[in-house]
Amino acid sequence: MLSKKNLSFTSSFANNRLDFSLAGEINLYTLVSFEKELESKLRNGSELFLNLDDITSIDTAGAIYINKLEQTFAEKQLAFSLTCKNEQVISTLKTIHVLHLDLEEFVYKQPLFIEKLGEDAVLRMKKFVEFLSFFGQISYGFFYLFKHLRSLRYKEIFFEINENAIKAFGIVALTSFLVGVVMAYQSSVQLKIYGANIFIVDMLGISIFRELAPLLTAIVIAGRSGSSFTAQIGAMKITEELDAMRTMGFDPIVFLVIPRIIALMLMMPLLIFVSDVTGLLGGMLVANLDLGISTSLFLDRLNEVVAAKHFFVGIAKGPFFAFLIASIGIFRGMLVKDDTQSIGINTTKSVVESIFAVIVCDAVFSIIFTNLGI
Repeated sequence: MLSKKNLSFTSSFANNRLDFSLAGEINLYTLVSFEKELESKLRNGSELFLNLDDITSIDTAGAIYINKLEQTFAEKQLAFSLTCKNEQVISTLKTIHVLHLDLEEFVYKQPLFIEKLGEDAVLRMKKFVEFLSFFGQISYGFFYLFKHLRSLRYKEIFFEINENAIKAFGIVALTSFLVGVVMAYQSSVQLKIYGANIFIVDMLGISIFRELAPLLTAIVIAGRSGSSFTAQIGAMKITEELDAMRTMGFDPIVFLVIPRIIALMLMMPLLIFVSDVTGLLGGMLVANLDLGISTSLFLDRLNEVVAAKHFFVGIAKGPFFAFLIASIGIFRGMLVKDDTQSIGINTTKSVVESIFAVIVCDAVFSIIFTNLGI
């Protein structure tokens, strides 16, 4: 007798027939020993009598294996018989026999690379479609508020302006100042070689106004405010505050989403302006200390060579960047599931996706403005 993991076997062979009796539990863990023991006792062309009278329980995997045994013996036109007194075991065997389940369905298989790629593409497409649906809800919310201005929560908008814009002035200004210093310092090394010190003003003015200030501001706000939106909305979803609002007849899009988007769209141009000023201050400081360009000379050159259109191009990008950051952050908050780990995952994704969307949007603006000659 062989015993392993709550399953024991007894067998005898006579007149080309194998009498095989089992006692204990037949499940996914004992199935391997059952299969090996049975294969070692069976002979070519022999009949099989399976005695399950002493079986206490059987799971789906065991029932599938026995069902396949019966099918195999039927295909070989060999006698197969089974006896069992446990009604639950009989019921499980009958269910599997009717459903024609395959054991391979219960065995995990490592998917191929192309399968993973396809599943990931389909998942991303579904998320994109969900975002388009969310964008449609936001658009409807704006149209609704345009017709019902009294429903607009001005107090909430001013609160979000303070929390996500005014309190962000410091970090935006410091980041832009340091980037201006680094850019000016690295450029000065090359410009001094050719005696083209004054051209640092051209480079700093155009690059900061058109690209660096809007992008740096958007990246800082995506990490600061976008993640905050995701965490706030996600926490409200976990605590079922969103469901409570819908139950009371309040639309979360109108009461939570729109005020945040409006606040960020209104303040992003101002944040970009602060970034412009501090970035130029950092560059001006290095130009004065390292290249000997005075403040008055720097400002005069800036006024001469840097057209106002570069400044307004950077400012015009602000509302679009703000809309992307706020909508993606809130959308990710809406996707939070009923666990705290989901908040962390979606917060991370919201920051990454917001930065990526801002960079793509900036590239589109660059192509459009270049073709328009702006």
